[in-house]
Amino acid sequence: MTHSFKSYIDIKENHFGAESLDTSGDESYIEQRQPRLLKGEAVTATEDNVLQFVSLSERKHGRSGTLYVTNFKLSFIPSVSTRTDNPECQHSSLLDEFDVSLCNIDCIYHITRDKKRKLVGGQNVSSKIKGLLVVCKNMRTLTFSFKFANVNSGRSIANALLHYAFPRRHHLLFAYDYREPYVRSNQNNTQMFQDQSDWLDELKKSNCIGWRITSSNTSYNLSANLPSFFVVPEGALDWQLETASRHFRGNRPPVWCWGTNEGAALVRMADMLPGINDRVQENVMLEQVRKAHPKKRQPHIMDLQKSLPTPRDLQISFCKLRDICSPESASRFWNQEPDFFGRMDSSRWLHYVSGCLSIAQQAAQILASGATVVLQEGEGRDASTIVSSLVQLLCNPSTRSIVGFQSLIQKEWVALGHPFCSRLGLIAESESPMFLLFLDCVWQILNQFPGKFEFTETYLTTLWDACHVGIFDTFIFNCERERACAATDTHNPLHLRSVWDWEEQYGPEDVALFRNPLYALKLEKPLSTKLSALPISCGLSSLEVWQQCYCRWVPMLEMTGGGRVQVNFQVRLLAEEIVELQRKVEICRKGGHPDRVAPFDFSEEFSFACDSALLRSRLQNNPSSFFPFMSHSACVGEILLNTSILGDEDESDDRDAGLNESTYSLSTAV
Repeated sequence: MTHSFKSYIDIKENHFGAESLDTSGDESYIEQRQPRLLKGEAVTATEDNVLQFVSLSERKHGRSGTLYVTNFKLSFIPSVSTRTDNPECQHSSLLDEFDVSLCNIDCIYHITRDKKRKLVGGQNVSSKIKGLLVVCKNMRTLTFSFKFANVNSGRSIANALLHYAFPRRHHLLFAYDYREPYVRSNQNNTQMFQDQSDWLDELKKSNCIGWRITSSNTSYNLSANLPSFFVVPEGALDWQLETASRHFRGNRPPVWCWGTNEGAALVRMADMLPGINDRVQENVMLEQVRKAHPKKRQPHIMDLQKSLPTPRDLQISFCKLRDICSPESASRFWNQEPDFFGRMDSSRWLHYVSGCLSIAQQAAQILASGATVVLQEGEGRDASTIVSSLVQLLCNPSTRSIVGFQSLIQKEWVALGHPFCSRLGLIAESESPMFLLFLDCVWQILNQFPGKFEFTETYLTTLWDACHVGIFDTFIFNCERERACAATDTHNPLHLRSVWDWEEQYGPEDVALFRNPLYALKLEKPLSTKLSALPISCGLSSLEVWQQCYCRWVPMLEMTGGGRVQVNFQVRLLAEEIVELQRKVEICRKGGHPDRVAPFDFSEEFSFACDSALLRSRLQNNPSSFFPFMSHSACVGEILLNTSILGDEDESDDRDAGLNESTYSLSTAV
């Protein structure tokens, strides 16, 4: 039997290089020492004898291994194989347990003792690097020490990260190098809204008269960030749209998003260009919106800039939220724990969630009364995208299915030009997590009405992670025009691949966890044909912190054998029992004997069904509250390091690293 635990207490630097790890009998050891590379992926830097510390372990617990930087990811391969095929963790075909995609990296710090200095992307480091702190956009933090590695190893890793993790041009993203063939799954029924037929279907389903599809933007001459086809008032001629668009920010005139049977419509509209005091063209377009209503009712205009955060405000709020939910040290976590809710309040994050839900609820009520709602803000690509999507989730039950929700995102976020590339920080621009704010709002509604949605919170968290993989065209462009240009580039065409083919990334057991068994059983009463919005509670007292998404990297918050996962598993087992009992009752009604019928295969009939034996096995193993994401209990204690191994370097190293004027204590860092 091979022991995978090694203890290094008061370890000396000259001993580490000579200490050979016991790999006898470990057949997967050699394979484990190499990262799994995708087609088009290449290693750009590699260093042995690197130490990776366990999160919030005060640099006392960690593991030794080899650190790789590729043009796609940062990959750590432990010296002692940790491959256990843990059924409790989500398994991705793109990233392994200790991998982080470069698009997920938000900032990198050079750390020495209790000080840190932020490294600037695109610049080279010439000084010695003793340790690196990598902060990710999904709140994961990684800490590495190069004390026992080669002299210049930390510098080579840092320079590779600074070069590949912060590209200056779009074609430097790994998506352009990724050569894996892609064929869209036949089971993916998500509407992509890339052609006229999807918009026509949307108009027919809503039965909203007074609107038409325009093709005036097929060459993107009307607006560079609107799709080729979109819906406008029936009375607005194409030449009127072209004239009016020149007066709106982003050249975006009023655009139809959704409508009701009574003729009320949900419309998004940009603000007028700065410096234009004459609002004639805006009034012309609003008059066309009024005429599109069957009763010619005046539309209700909601100015979102007065009540919702700007992208800059939201980014500041997110940074504060990340400091709270993913602190850099255990001491900092315990110091801020008594004032957790006060810090959450000062971050304003839940205030913004509450504000989005409240405005969406108001808009839904206005639509239910039969009036058209016009959402106006900036270029009409940020806050209006959130509110418009939430309104449809509240009012339209079809958007609460997985396919319906994905189609909603394709329409409101992808086709209508939310600047994902900029807001996700893929290229150095105006980063702001607008999509995360939307997902948090969706999670709050899901939390209040768990039986109304086909998808689960695991699906939402996985979707947020997928935003930072960097190979799906869904999230790497600012508009349809950029996507079309990249796909038709004669020099290096991009192979477009959608994120919605989840089977490309995960196995059937992981995908099954995306689906809610309560929704599949259809325990809800049939909804009436009259428009009725979900009666959500929007106040701060009704909202919660989305722990699975924000706190899953904090070991102290993990509960073994507790949390929502226990309820989720029990519901799945009970759902299968209910279906089996219903089946037996139906057989008895037909005069048959239920015990003589072959067992029922749930996996073929119900997409939520997991293997029952696997579910019970997972329950016996007491999965953590952050299931199916990384289990911290399995990561602690592989190698025990002595306290503060970075703290016995000469003081002169700090001067050599150039930290005198630009460092500050970890305990006071924000």
